Formats: sequence, structure tokens, C-alpha cells
Amino acid sequence: MNIKSAFPSRFLKAADLQGRRVVGTIHTVSMEDIGDDGQKPVVYFEGKEKGLVLNVTNANMIEEIAKTPETEDWAGVQIVMYPTKVDFSGRRVDAIRVDYPSNGKPKAPPPPDDGSGDDIPF
Repeated sequence: MNIKSAFPSRFLKAADLQGRRVVGTIHTVSMEDIGDDGQKPVVYFEGKEKGLVLNVTNANMIEEIAKTPETEDWAGVQIVMYPTKVDFSGRRVDAIRVDYPSNGKPKAPPPPDDGSGDDIPF
């Protein structure tokens, strides 16, 4: 038995993604008591039970993808979640990060032409 399975959670953990990038469509966002961390926004997805507890990094990314800071306007927005490692309190821990869905990521603008005719910018 994997000991992590002995402690089920109503919130998504990095291990739930099984090393994959997962697309989710936001259904609702609600403020919930997360225990010792107090109240935080939790994103719930269409057809899924577990919610993603938002940290500032992921909240900012969803705001960018949704093009609004108003969480009530996030319903229907698709995001990609992926597992990664981050530094937290001096140690590496598993985490979930959010990204654009592959069809929605804006393209980076081309670099400005400085008129030098040289392809190398330095």
C-alpha cells in the first residue's frame, strides 16, 4: 500500500496528476477553509470532484489566461495543470503549476529591429 493513499484529500495534489499535463475547464471558484492556512480560493473543474487550492503564483497565471481578476468570470476557462518541484521553506517539494492550454498561449512578439541588420542581438 502506498501510504499517501491512506490520507485522501478533497484537494488536488501534484501526485494526482501522475506526471502528466492535465487540461481542466474551470467550473467555479470559492473561498474555503484550508485548515492551518486559513481561507484560500479553490478552483473546481467541470466533471471533477477535487479542487485546486490557489497560491498567488497560480492565481496570477489564471488571471492572465482568463484576462480578468474577477473569479466569477473564470467559469468555462481552460487551463493546463502540471506537476513540478518548487523551493518552499528551504526544501524542494512537489507542486502544481498552471499554464495556458496549448491552443491559447499568446505568441511572443518578435524582437524589435534595431536597424543593424545583424541577427545576433549583442
